[in-house]
Amino acid sequence: MKTVYVDNNATTMVAPEVKEAILPYFSEFYGNPSSMHFFGGQVQKKVNEARDKVADLLGADPTEIVFTSCGTESDNAAILGTLDSYLDKRHFITSRVEHAAVNNVASYLGRKGYRVTELLVDRKGRLDLDDLREAITDQTAVVSIMYANNETGVIFPSKKLVRS
Repeated sequence: MKTVYVDNNATTMVAPEVKEAILPYFSEFYGNPSSMHFFGGQVQKKVNEARDKVADLLGADPTEIVFTSCGTESDNAAILGTLDSYLDKRHFITSRVEHAAVNNVASYLGRKGYRVTELLVDRKGRLDLDDLREAITDQTAVVSIMYANNETGVIFPSKKLVRS
């Protein structure tokens, strides 16, 4: 029986060339890259090379590239890190249909005294851009809206969101 996987919005198979490139780091070069010993230093050198390649690809400085272990960690780092840069702003906007990683941060922020706005979507899962425009205030620090919904596959109009 042939398997057909249709949940690539959530998780997708690793490309063969990526799998091949990372295999040595599961067996030969598994040292802690933050360690001071030679074994870890070999891995740190490779991490730095990867960081340089990603920075070059994005036109960024390598110091701007942060590797995380998963999407949840990335969401938390991006949202909480940005909020730390805007301590005087206490408003967070997201949608009601965000991934649990973002919804959990929203709940946490609500418990910490932030005003959290969760925008609704219509029956087709689409976001009303007018609702977003109306929700933004001078106290808004972060707007976190997903590009593609991991459950429904609805793609939000990211370019229009940014212009809003």
